Parts: sequence; C-alpha cells; structure tokens
Amino acid sequence: MSTAAPLYLGLISGTSVDGIDAALVRFHGDGPQARPELVHGQVLAWEPSLRAQLLALGQHAQALTLDAVGTLDVRIGHAFAAAATTTLRAAGVPVQAVMAIGSHGQTLRHRPHGDTPFTLQLGDAHVIAERIGVQVVADFRRRDVAAGGHGAPLVPAFHAATLHDPGEDRAVLNLGGIANVTLLPARGTVRGFDTGPANGLMDAWCLRHRAQPYDAGGAFAAIGRVDAALLARLLAEPWFAAPPPKSTGRDQFHLDWVEAALAGNETPADVQATLLALTTHSAATALQATQPHTRRVIVCGGGVHNPVLMAALAAALPDAVVESSAAHGLDPDYVEAMAFAWLAREHLAGRPGNLPAVTGAAGPRVLGARYPA
Repeated sequence: MSTAAPLYLGLISGTSVDGIDAALVRFHGDGPQARPELVHGQVLAWEPSLRAQLLALGQHAQALTLDAVGTLDVRIGHAFAAAATTTLRAAGVPVQAVMAIGSHGQTLRHRPHGDTPFTLQLGDAHVIAERIGVQVVADFRRRDVAAGGHGAPLVPAFHAATLHDPGEDRAVLNLGGIANVTLLPARGTVRGFDTGPANGLMDAWCLRHRAQPYDAGGAFAAIGRVDAALLARLLAEPWFAAPPPKSTGRDQFHLDWVEAALAGNETPADVQATLLALTTHSAATALQATQPHTRRVIVCGGGVHNPVLMAALAAALPDAVVESSAAHGLDPDYVEAMAFAWLAREHLAGRPGNLPAVTGAAGPRVLGARYPA
C-alpha cells in the first residue's frame, strides 16, 4: 500500500444514531476524482444514555434548555474524538499521518424551509481538534443553506466523483436512517435528493416492539404482510409529492407520524412490513420519475444488509441491476464517512463541495469551517 498520499479521517453519525462511522481514507490522484482507498473503517458505539437522549430528541420527546444544548455539543464532540482515537489505534496510524478530520457531527434539527431555514449538527469540533491534535473541518451543511440550498444531501458530489460511468445511467441509493438518491446520468447533470424514510422508522418500530435496535436480516418485516391501506395513508404525506430538491430527517418522519396513520388494529409485524414497503415504494417511485432509464442502482448504507429490503427494491426496479456499492470497490457501510473525508479534502483545496442542482443552492460553495490543531 502506497504511503505517498496523505490520509483523511471521515466521521459521521446519521439519522439512525446507530453508531459513529469512522473511515480512514487515502486518495490516489489529484483533484476531486482522485480514487479513494479505505484504509480502515470502524463503527463506534454510542454511550447508551447519550444515544437514548439523541433518539428521544429525534422523536420530539423532549425540549432542551440552552445549557443542555451546550453540554450535548461538547459530549458529542468527545464521543467523536474517542471514535477518531480508537480508529487510528486500530489502524496502527499515528496522528501525524492524518492531514485532516472531516466531521459531520450529529444532526439535531434539519429545517431547510420557511423564512429562517436552518440545519443544526452538534459535536464541538474544537474538542476533536484539541483531543486528537489534527485539524478538523466541520459544519459542512450551513453554508449551503445560507446560499439558499437544503444543505443536503451532500454525499452526491462524492458519488459523482467516484461512481459515474459514461456508458450507462446510474443511481446511487443510500439507505441510512433516511433514504437519498444520487442520479448519475451517462451524460447530463448530476442530481440528488432525499426520497423519504429508510432504516430510521424501521429501527424505531423494531426497538419498541422487539427491544432490538434494528430488524436483523429483515426477519421482523418478513413475518408481516403489507397493509395496503396503511401504506396509502403514509404515502399521502405531502412531502412525498414535493419535487426535488428536497431533504428531510428524523424530526419529520418519526414514530408519532406513523402512529397518527394507524387504524389501531394493525399487528406490529404488519406495520414493520409496511414501513419496509414505504421505503421501497418511495425510493423506487422517485427514481422512476426522475431518471426512468436507470440501468444500475448502487446501494450503500445499513439497508444494504437487509435482504428483504434489497429483494423488494429489485422487484420494484425490474429494469435495473440493484447491487451493493461493494461491487464497485466502496464498502457500503463507510461510503458516507468516506464522503466527509473527501469533503474535508475538498475544503482544504478550496474546491466546492456541494452540487447546486442537488441542494438548490445559488451556486457552488466551499463547505465547512476549519478548526486548527
């Protein structure tokens, strides 16, 4: 393995709050299209009480005082710093070999609409820089929002740099807590947007009814039957009909939203199966409406490990090959973390990290802020 190119460490915790993903990445080549090499990837568990608080906040279960927000920001910063330390030790890499850490943080609220749009990610980057001794690039989303965009999704720029093929129309479908799609036409403009809930709702329902953090292998959904009437009520949510660019989060698609649509006689397994169908239907419908001639759907994120979900997607998209990003040399569990390593690299190079056709921003912007070591 070559040691000529510098290393970058990407850190992210997504809307599922299922762990802090860390990806140590080396980029081979110059410019945005440099080939990424995953040197080491690791998922670090949240401290249980902190994760429970973050999940509760995502479900609108509590309000926070300013003191509590400040405390949470620092606690998340320490958790991200611990994840960085653990990852570097596991990889046997000294901190001096790392050019920068790209930290997404933990999204607390994402409200890109209205008179005062905002997005809020916590995880004090000063704490990370101080504890690790490496410069940190963080706060990636707010510049795009300030430029009139949604601040999301940001990963499509990385998808375009690494997975575009001039010979076929492709799409990259990320199945995290929220599902988002990147459209990579053989020729033409790259677009991307959120399609709706993915693992976030299924995980929350599974935790409530089976005391398990996620539906391993899709087994819970597999014993249920899709409730067509419930699915129709969920899909009646106006957000699904809104045109892109658009983004969403756990603060919109949460269990209270699901329960408001229940008739009261559904079995837990049937609801789980219906939530899986909601993910499948919303993603497939959005893809067919925006890029109908897609020939390859490259899937990443935790949902790639759910065979029931992957089979449902393949059935809903019969004209396309549906496959894991692993088939293209990108570990599906670390694509997003690798993207934030890439965004840190782009920031330091003074290059834009957003795609205005994706986010709706007024133009390309250098994203993030640098926190010196």
